[in-house]
Amino acid sequence: MINIINKSNDPFFNLALEEYFMKYKNMKEDVLILWQNEPTIVIGKNQNAYEEINRDFVEENKINIVRRMSGGGAVYHDFGNLNYTIIKNDGKLYANDFSFFAMPVVACLKKFDVDAEFNGRNDITIDGKKFSGNAQYFYKSRVLHHGTLMFSSDLTVLSQALNVDKEKIESKGIKSVKSRVTNISEYTNKDITLVDFQNSLINSMFYEDRESIKNYELTIEDISAITEIRNNKYSTWDWNFGKSPQMSYHKDLRFPAGKVSLTMYINGGMIDSCNLYGDFFEVNPVEELTKKIEGKRYDKSEIEAFLNVVNIQEYIYMLSNEEFKQLWF
Repeated sequence: MINIINKSNDPFFNLALEEYFMKYKNMKEDVLILWQNEPTIVIGKNQNAYEEINRDFVEENKINIVRRMSGGGAVYHDFGNLNYTIIKNDGKLYANDFSFFAMPVVACLKKFDVDAEFNGRNDITIDGKKFSGNAQYFYKSRVLHHGTLMFSSDLTVLSQALNVDKEKIESKGIKSVKSRVTNISEYTNKDITLVDFQNSLINSMFYEDRESIKNYELTIEDISAITEIRNNKYSTWDWNFGKSPQMSYHKDLRFPAGKVSLTMYINGGMIDSCNLYGDFFEVNPVEELTKKIEGKRYDKSEIEAFLNVVNIQEYIYMLSNEEFKQLWF
């Protein structure tokens, strides 16, 4: 197995790096990658991004959103979280065998007198609390297994960033399963750092041949190819939001102008249909307004740009643009 040295904290680059070594870099040996992201929500391939995040909180706190290649639920990453990726060439032998990849993590924690166990479909827990979620992706004969390891993550931020108003949005996307979560550091000696844990984990991953750990530094060619995947895929709105399954959106608010209800159907991140209802008074038919909205991205910056060039009071009596904006976000 080869240990890929990756010092990037850019989530878009790091997921592109996974895809590069999985699909394009012909490594004859199995691969291990340990990596960290700056504050980020990573959503599963088949999830609806809008349905998984608290968008106001995420935007206010400048938390990245990125979609990964594998399925499963949304996870939160920060600098207290360590991610691990294993790419095996004989992938069919380990198809959906999550426990095989979890065992080195469990063994590593044993060294720190922490009793962890693989639980359920894809989680590793301590005292029944989840600290690691895992997922897999297959390409030809290879399997990519990756997982989160919460060592000292900010659980308050995690709970707020993934706290979504389920009454507004409904979709057919795969929904995350809420679990009780914890940090590894709550169970270890306080002198043990994330770096200590990372070094011990590498030894556990290479338990069969610790003396021949091979480190691989990214070349200029590697970085260039990974950056191209990053820029053309993982950092794009089309991949992260446009891939979201079809969904419906509904919100009611009461203003001095009256009650206004907004209903939309969104497909691939684009607004297919938009309707406004309520006991408000029209100035001009609201259908003229909704027709202007249809076909736009369901994206905050695009809606705000639209509201900068339209006067809502030309359609709904006494309703300001700022009030109308409250229906959207």
